[in-house]
Amino acid sequence: MRVEYDYDTCIGMFQCVAEWDAFERDEDAGKAVLADSEEQEEDLFVREVPDDAELDAKFAARSCPVDAITIYDDDGEQLIP
Repeated sequence: MRVEYDYDTCIGMFQCVAEWDAFERDEDAGKAVLADSEEQEEDLFVREVPDDAELDAKFAARSCPVDAITIYDDDGEQLIP
């Protein structure tokens, strides 16, 4: 499973931080940060989701009010949103 996070779309509600500890608060920027991710394109961060964190990652994506978090399965199919 893979997560993509659009930093530019984030509005800093931080619901994702409450759902998955891979997301951290950046109070200075007023946005969340996806730890251990790589910037694939400008402001688009990607990382693999560990097997034991798949449910948390899904909850984080579902909790984002602006759909800045996208979850893909191992075959590349978009699951959320």
